Amino acid sequence: MGFQVILMKFSLMGVLVAAAATQEFPIAKPGCQDRCGNISIPYPFGLTDDCYFDTNFLITCNETFDPPQAFLLASNIRVREITLDDGKLRILAYVARDCFNTTSGTAAHDNEPWSMLRLNKFIVSDTDNIFVAIGCNTEATVFGSLAVNHDYVYKVGCMSMCNSLVYVPNNTCSGIGCCQTSLAKGVRYFNVTVSSYQNDTSITDISPCSYAFITETKSFKFASTDFSDLRYVASLPLVLDWNIGDSNCTTIRNNMMYNACQGNSTCQDPENGSGYLCKCLDGYQGNPYLPNGCQDIDECKNSTLNICDKKCINTPGSFHCSCPEGYQGDGIKNGTGTGCIRDRSLVIEVTVGIGVGLTALLVCITWMYWGFKKWKLMKLKEKFFRQNGGLMLQQQLSKREGSTAETAKIFTAGELEKATNNYDESKILGTGGYGTVYKGMLIDGRIVAIKKSKMVDQSQIQQFINEVVVLSQINHRNVVKLLGCCLETEVPLLVYEFVTNGTLFEHIHNKSKALALTWEIRLRIAAETAGVLSYLHSAASVPIIHRDIKTTNILLDDNYIAKVSDFGTSRLVPLDQDELSTMVQGTLGYLDPEYLHTSQLTDKSDVYSFGVVLVELLTGEKALSFQRPEEERNLAMYFLNALKEDRLVNVLEDCIANEGNIEQLQEVSNLAKRCLRVKGEERPMMKEVAMELEGLRMMVKHSWVNNSKSNSEETKYLLAESVDVDHYGDIASASARYDSTRNHVILPIHDGR
Repeated sequence: MGFQVILMKFSLMGVLVAAAATQEFPIAKPGCQDRCGNISIPYPFGLTDDCYFDTNFLITCNETFDPPQAFLLASNIRVREITLDDGKLRILAYVARDCFNTTSGTAAHDNEPWSMLRLNKFIVSDTDNIFVAIGCNTEATVFGSLAVNHDYVYKVGCMSMCNSLVYVPNNTCSGIGCCQTSLAKGVRYFNVTVSSYQNDTSITDISPCSYAFITETKSFKFASTDFSDLRYVASLPLVLDWNIGDSNCTTIRNNMMYNACQGNSTCQDPENGSGYLCKCLDGYQGNPYLPNGCQDIDECKNSTLNICDKKCINTPGSFHCSCPEGYQGDGIKNGTGTGCIRDRSLVIEVTVGIGVGLTALLVCITWMYWGFKKWKLMKLKEKFFRQNGGLMLQQQLSKREGSTAETAKIFTAGELEKATNNYDESKILGTGGYGTVYKGMLIDGRIVAIKKSKMVDQSQIQQFINEVVVLSQINHRNVVKLLGCCLETEVPLLVYEFVTNGTLFEHIHNKSKALALTWEIRLRIAAETAGVLSYLHSAASVPIIHRDIKTTNILLDDNYIAKVSDFGTSRLVPLDQDELSTMVQGTLGYLDPEYLHTSQLTDKSDVYSFGVVLVELLTGEKALSFQRPEEERNLAMYFLNALKEDRLVNVLEDCIANEGNIEQLQEVSNLAKRCLRVKGEERPMMKEVAMELEGLRMMVKHSWVNNSKSNSEETKYLLAESVDVDHYGDIASASARYDSTRNHVILPIHDGR
């Protein structure tokens, strides 16, 4: 009987889907709008706060159109259709065109020879779209990046040509007037360009324009009339693949991670991209992302689905046939079964009923147990999330939602455990007073540094949130990039880009490494660091004062490129303020004396600290050392005295003083002297410092070009080093961070912060 029912279900699967489509199921969260004009908006998509899964699924409904039009996020990407079963999002994408006046042969006023689409989360479907170029003198390319590797440039193209409409076939796109090619998997960003490959005005009457676009395969059919008709078409349909998160179903199950799939649904890996999709189980229909969104289909109430002879019993996700008392048989009609025959034994019916009941009970108990465990895990993660300042971080990041900068990602604990092989000892890069830094590899192949603190101090949560918010606002090649954080564990974790060659402090004060730091390299490091500070002070959307510039907070990669780190004490400066009253924080030897005495923090405080870094690069000495004589302990004061007494050559490091560049060293020394002035108003702006150092660099490069001796030995010393944990910021206690053993200081301010 069971085998016959299964065969009948497969034979009626098409009918089942059609019948289920006539039933009404909820598609949006309770209280949320589920339509924008003629477009249905199913969850995880939504139109207002608390109505979508995350910001990637926000749909903006523009009611100025008639009917209202739906747009993805707050962009100009118009949405045509959203489907749940196959994870498809149909949008409209612009057509690139290169048109010419038929008389003059010059570019027409409506030229738009390129179109671009950049997606944060969703992926261009490689199975539903094609790249097309149309025209008789057309060369088109599409290039962009793949989701698995943003650094990898993806590029394809094609050419079409013709000299008469006689040879242009309709419904065929093979190179005569029209060419097409397929797309790669995982494309999140593309830029389509089109142009004429030769200057030929003889065909402008036939093909006045060249076109290029990515469009849905099934909606495209080429015709020679497209040569003129497409000039008046702004956009064409394109299909995107969407999914939930970045982890696949296996990872979610193995690590017991949060699963967006609700009851009576299953997790399903997508064909394109990372993450997962949800699908209702067989016999259910609806929205698998909503609680109770997948509802049972009552086959017994549908005459096309009910294959029972006498009695149909609907069960969760299925149904079965039985015969009433006094009948025997499998209860299936239409010649596929025996139907119901009189005088059937009641024993079989009772046995089947008990078996079905026990099975349903077992399924129910299992489901309740699984739900309870999931609930406990979610509560624990929620506790840690709140405890680690998650709500505060969300509020801070929400204030920056209008920014175009890429925001920090919230990683799951499972992702970071997998990246570090469960924090294996072989992955340790370095340890310090506050924790350990591990080297890890994310699922997309990126190498990262993951900082795991030894303990959590609730008093330092604000400082931790401050570093995440500050770093998320900075987009500069010479700043250690914060990729994100994890708040699901008892101690929050920070994820940074991996910088391979240690700190500038190690290279200056290690004699063997210092030899590799030629004057040109030192000058470049100084210029790059100054450029970062100039960017923070002048170019960032909200000015930022670093407040702890020192050589241990400047990392180097294999090419000796500077990377500024540790923004735990940095401050955002309101645009209407030039200074801030704060508790004094910084490192002795680098601390601005004016800030130390007045507690008034300005961008000139960073200028002073940078001046000390310049002196370290020039002298090879530490900023503060109790091993030197008392009058030489403070490097800045000792250096200024040497300049005053005309003893610069005596304090310069030998390995750079012998390079025959005393004039450049004198220029940088004078610049350092200006940065170290006691009064902040007399110090130069960081922008001026950066420009002056860049000018000196250009002079060095020019002399290099004309110098027959190459500095090939510089590459001998590009060896990777382990990094210190404290180079990646700090969320530990303030009392530990600024104790005397680390030469840090915190002074209380009695009249307010």
